[in-house]
Amino acid sequence: MYQAVKNKPYVIGVAGGSGSGKTVFLNCFLNHFKEHEICLVSQDDYYKKLTIEMTADENRHHNFDLPDCIETNKFENDINLLLASKTVYKEEYTFNNPTAQPKILEIKPAPILIIEGLFIYHYPKVNPLFDYRIFIDAPENIALERRLKRDLVERGYSANDVHYKWNNHVMPSYQKYLLPHKETCHQIIENDTNQMEVILELSREISERLKTQLGFCK
Repeated sequence: MYQAVKNKPYVIGVAGGSGSGKTVFLNCFLNHFKEHEICLVSQDDYYKKLTIEMTADENRHHNFDLPDCIETNKFENDINLLLASKTVYKEEYTFNNPTAQPKILEIKPAPILIIEGLFIYHYPKVNPLFDYRIFIDAPENIALERRLKRDLVERGYSANDVHYKWNNHVMPSYQKYLLPHKETCHQIIENDTNQMEVILELSREISERLKTQLGFCK
């Protein structure tokens, strides 16, 4: 049974490899809460900006799937601000697209704080903060298929580029920095289907359990 600490948000971690379905799960999960009940910090918004515009070939070979690609200090500081009930203002990450105009994200503190991303359980100052750890996983062939659909359509990458990054960056990073934390999580979701009904039901079950546990249903 969760013992609430006065004024401390309940911190949920949601991690998973590329193509595991984190975004779909989170979108479903957040819909079960009111805006003032929950807030979200995404590790993706803390990628370091590149100082130069890369060519397509340079982008292909640059490894974005490493923990030190993240502005770790800023990531940790913003989490601590939210834990201290302070609002965070953060420029969104635009995947180093020079033509994109980034939005300023306003993240207001809430009783539930979700932290999501690839490396959230890897960082020693972040990992101890979690009250509940979720790991979303998918078979490699399904995850790659989802990655291909996303990167070909949304980011304009070629299939060759996606396969290169997958084999040389994504999977080695997953094996080294993410997979070792899987068995330490409270809930492992094996997302081996593209049927939305499964994710919808899981997000409903977890959200209802947490609402009861945290007294949201009173």
